Amino acid sequence: MLRIDTHQHLIPPDYRKALRKAGIDEAGGRALPDWSPEAALQTMADLNVGTAVVSVSTPGTTFFPGRADAAALARDLNDYTAQLVSDHPDRFGFFATVPMPHVDAAVAETVRALDDLKADGVVLLANNAGTYLGEDGQDVLFEVLNDRAAVVFIHPADLPGPTVPGVAPFAADFLLDTTRAAYLLVRNGVRRRYPDIRFILSHAGGFVPYASHRMAVAIMADSGASPADCLDDFAGFYFDTALSSSAAALPTLLAFAEPGHITFGSDWPFAPVAAGKLFAAGLEVYPGLDEAAHRAIDRDNALRLFPRFGSAPPPAPRPAVAGLRHIASRAVVRGLARVLNAR
Repeated sequence: MLRIDTHQHLIPPDYRKALRKAGIDEAGGRALPDWSPEAALQTMADLNVGTAVVSVSTPGTTFFPGRADAAALARDLNDYTAQLVSDHPDRFGFFATVPMPHVDAAVAETVRALDDLKADGVVLLANNAGTYLGEDGQDVLFEVLNDRAAVVFIHPADLPGPTVPGVAPFAADFLLDTTRAAYLLVRNGVRRRYPDIRFILSHAGGFVPYASHRMAVAIMADSGASPADCLDDFAGFYFDTALSSSAAALPTLLAFAEPGHITFGSDWPFAPVAAGKLFAAGLEVYPGLDEAAHRAIDRDNALRLFPRFGSAPPPAPRPAVAGLRHIASRAVVRGLARVLNAR
């Protein structure tokens, strides 16, 4: 059984040249790695991946401050990646790059990429030059995505502030960045208003599964939203396992995510093959997963998002233990809400 990797990146040659011209030779505190279609296919063989849905990682188009330059770069990236998919239709899919935070240009490129290039979804950075996904003024983009029941891959970017010496952004800041975007998508009602968008949060959602109850109560205190509804919105994201299928993180993710909402991710080439193998092994040896659960994470859950790669059985019901945890967690949130409201 070959995996479907929903978190794999590409670095087209002209994109690398544009980054170097702008004085950018790293992303998230890591040097830009080598990439080629041939190396990608070899890595997929090493990780038992049959199909990879590739995307351009941070900084995307945000290093171009002007709308026109950012839009032109997005078009070039999507044209290149669409050709890659055309050359290897069974091996690659792609998330289209859109030039956020220029919403009008992002809408135009989203329509072109999904309708004309037949992209498998779009990648949106958690923040684009300091503008976070889920902030006001983005509804026209979400409407276009919702109308197409699009898959949206949310990938972190550098935080809009100075880095902390000794803390590589990819190690900790990226997790916060994803969490901030998820928080705003729930807090500002985007998840409820646009229910047909399937959002994938990279790296197991950052801190979302771990801190979801605390965030749900905070949203209730801030906006009056039902904390139980917020918890459901957080659990209804999709989550990939890139660099996250560890003995510490995996139990929380499995207990929290809705059934069928976890997909395999490698983060190659920014994560080397050795790291991909290490975290894949974490999935393979985890004692709480039977054969069907392994198959769901490795392949079946992604097939429901991307049916052109094949068919999958319906998702299994939530295991009894996980279901009890979910019910109990909702009860805890309600109890905390009552305590706060009584103050």
